[in-house]
Amino acid sequence: MKPTGYLDAVQREAAAFAAAARAGVGARVPTCPDWSVGELTVHLGTIHRWVAETVRTCATERVKGRDERWAIDASRPDLVEWYEESARELQGVLAAADPSAPVWTFAPDGTVRFWYRRQAVETAIHRWDAENAHGSAGQIDGDLAAAGVEEYLAGFGATLRSMSTAEGRGESFHFHATDTPCEWLVTFEGDGMHVEPGHAKGDVAVRGKASLLLLFLWHRIGSDRLEVFGDDELLGRWFDFVPSP
Repeated sequence: MKPTGYLDAVQREAAAFAAAARAGVGARVPTCPDWSVGELTVHLGTIHRWVAETVRTCATERVKGRDERWAIDASRPDLVEWYEESARELQGVLAAADPSAPVWTFAPDGTVRFWYRRQAVETAIHRWDAENAHGSAGQIDGDLAAAGVEEYLAGFGATLRSMSTAEGRGESFHFHATDTPCEWLVTFEGDGMHVEPGHAKGDVAVRGKASLLLLFLWHRIGSDRLEVFGDDELLGRWFDFVPSP
């Protein structure tokens, strides 16, 4: 996706998140069990403001004091309006930025381009969380979800893999998004994790809409929502190789 596509996604997903928050900030979030929808709203709004500050100032290191500077009380009556202001600030800063400008990130891509995708994907997943808390969650756009799967496998994967003690012996997992032309083969050797885009045969194959693949990888749904072929027991070990963040 191009930066403009990610910006559109941030706007769309933020509006949907705000609508879900208005349905009731007291609802518990099953996929974030320590949080209510209100606390999730504070989290996401704080992230938006922190990223906006990072990009606006062209920060060369992590902006410190995120929660101390921007978090508010989840019981505030204007919480949803505060969130909408946070989202507008983020959108405005990203829209005015040069995607190729250098900026601090927690990934090899040290440019503003990283934050377009990261914020679009994060907002979409938390929108799903908030809607799910009220019993009805819409799927994530296929192209955005596929970008999120790529981000998870090729970006977060290496960091999460380093947290695991499970040694790989060549186990391979094929992820296939059925609504986009996106596939990935992930192989574990020793303490490493190799990700190769494209079609290939794995010990276990996992098929489904990109939205479902993304939600599975981020622990939002179980594998029962996906098509699984081959060694289905091996799929149960995925999170041994790539633990939760």
